[in-house]
Amino acid sequence: MSGRLLKKVLKEQEEDQRIESDHEEEEEEAQQLNGKASINPFDLLNDDDHDLDHQEDESETLDEPSIVPQLKTKVGGVVSTSNQKSKKKKKKKGKEVSSSSSTSNVGKPLDAILESLSLDAPGKSADTKDCDNLGKPCAPSTLQVDPKFLNAENEMRRIFGSKVVRSFEKHERSGSSRMARGGRRSAYIPRKTILITPSEHWPRWDGSLSMEFLHVSEGYHHFRYVHSSSYRQAQSEFEAAKAIHDINAIASILLYHPYHLDSLITVAEYYKFTGEHQMSAELISKCLYALECAWNPMFTPLQGNCQVKYSYETNKPLFTVLFTHMKNMDMRGCHRCALEVCKLLLSLDSDDPMGAMFCVDYFSLRSMEYAWLERFSEEYKSDNSLWLFPNFSYSLAICRSYLEKEEPSKDALVKTAKATSTDLMKQALMLHPSVLKKLVDKVPLKDKVWADILKNAFFRADQVGIPSLDHLINIYVERNSLIWRLPELQNLLRDAAQLVIERLRHNSSDKKDWACVRKEAFSSEKNEYAHLLVSDFASSAPSAPPEVLQHFMLDPRMRDAAQHPVGDPMEGGHAPRNVTNRNTLAVLLESMLPWVHYGDGDGGVEEENQLMAMVQAMTSIEWNG
Repeated sequence: MSGRLLKKVLKEQEEDQRIESDHEEEEEEAQQLNGKASINPFDLLNDDDHDLDHQEDESETLDEPSIVPQLKTKVGGVVSTSNQKSKKKKKKKGKEVSSSSSTSNVGKPLDAILESLSLDAPGKSADTKDCDNLGKPCAPSTLQVDPKFLNAENEMRRIFGSKVVRSFEKHERSGSSRMARGGRRSAYIPRKTILITPSEHWPRWDGSLSMEFLHVSEGYHHFRYVHSSSYRQAQSEFEAAKAIHDINAIASILLYHPYHLDSLITVAEYYKFTGEHQMSAELISKCLYALECAWNPMFTPLQGNCQVKYSYETNKPLFTVLFTHMKNMDMRGCHRCALEVCKLLLSLDSDDPMGAMFCVDYFSLRSMEYAWLERFSEEYKSDNSLWLFPNFSYSLAICRSYLEKEEPSKDALVKTAKATSTDLMKQALMLHPSVLKKLVDKVPLKDKVWADILKNAFFRADQVGIPSLDHLINIYVERNSLIWRLPELQNLLRDAAQLVIERLRHNSSDKKDWACVRKEAFSSEKNEYAHLLVSDFASSAPSAPPEVLQHFMLDPRMRDAAQHPVGDPMEGGHAPRNVTNRNTLAVLLESMLPWVHYGDGDGGVEEENQLMAMVQAMTSIEWNG
């Protein structure tokens, strides 16, 4: 129906209503003139006692002006009375009251209107509140994700300005149009998603993934991804191609199954090692698009009340993709977006399989969310044990130093309620002294004062002797070394270290006390965090030419290289490789990869000499060229 026809119909309805109201007014005037005719004789047949009827009619006539509008509102306008005359007399008045009430309700929200009518608003009843509380954990507020900060383009505009981002988007659009040149442009518009912004030239979502609801446990809704038959077929093809290390076969899977997650992740890893970071990030975004399109309607991950356990095989790609997307946002400088993704990772599985706990402090400091970091350390899992980890012990001191600068006007009582940044830094150095030596080497800190500090026996060692703690310290230094390049933080660390040295001179027993705290907090003799690779927390991504990556599919994340040292091939190590009759440049670049081994001991001396000769030859060619 067109707009003109709709207006015409509405106008005709208004005229009909006005004509009916005029007829009713004329009937009322005629009834007032003929008083006897206004009495309905059939009313006498309704009751036995005419006198009682007459009294009820009089009381009803007196009280009806205040009762009728309420009954019309609560019962929907149906009012049963025995006196037809009074009903007709008050009909026009009732219309005026209802019209005035309707005009007064215009612009009011639905909840306010229902509340004024003494009715429960939708979602506000006691039963609904109880259900909401039943389905939510006790304190999910710190892990709730703000969707407006998940958009990397908005953060890029805030950092670099709209003109720079607009020119970059124009360049990307021109590149995508060149890719689509020669074919007819489709009218397909991708679904809007929260995690990423899908591209127009992506294939249509094929529905090969879905998500099923499992159960509710301890206030959390548990979910699991489910594969369709076509997806399972693509998965079997992927396993076959992976077994023979055929990257071309995996790429061909994406021609028929464009949203097969493992194939997208593998090709993205390949592009990352070849230096094509933009292509790698786009493939990871495709994975996120497929994973979000498969979400269950009950799945609300941004509220922090859903669990997608890593123990299910079909859920593992979600964590791998989110962790890689978080690192991509970090490389682009979108630290607030990376923080929101990190919070999402922490909320999806309380066991934290990807180690998001050991980089959430870094992203909160880079995005200047200092108050949130303090609140998170106090409320997460309802305990205060996070400060025992190396990253939180140092990051909370940094966080307090910035908050002290932002809040100089607060009362002294409020300031004394929390420890100062210097006290927190002294506590961190006493608990994890080996961090200082690693930071001096990694940042690096070249002032003479640092050499004097490291001469002290307390800061001389770079290993604690506890496998789990030493591994976490290596992760922290690799992840957060960039933060310590700021002069004000170096001054804070230097002053705190000097105070610690001065304190240990007067009371050497503190050293033993803090050593007992370390052993109590990290009592395991095994490395509980061996599944977390230090290289995954590095600021820069590794790269290598494609011709030397024929074996990278053996383990894309190099887990076997970290967990199994190089040795006998029968014991899980990689067999030594032969360098005879191979391309010199390929061998040189391949030797930079951590999982490549060219032999050791007596049997590999000749090959090692050949490799060194090749390296020297390539160096001389480079200098002479």
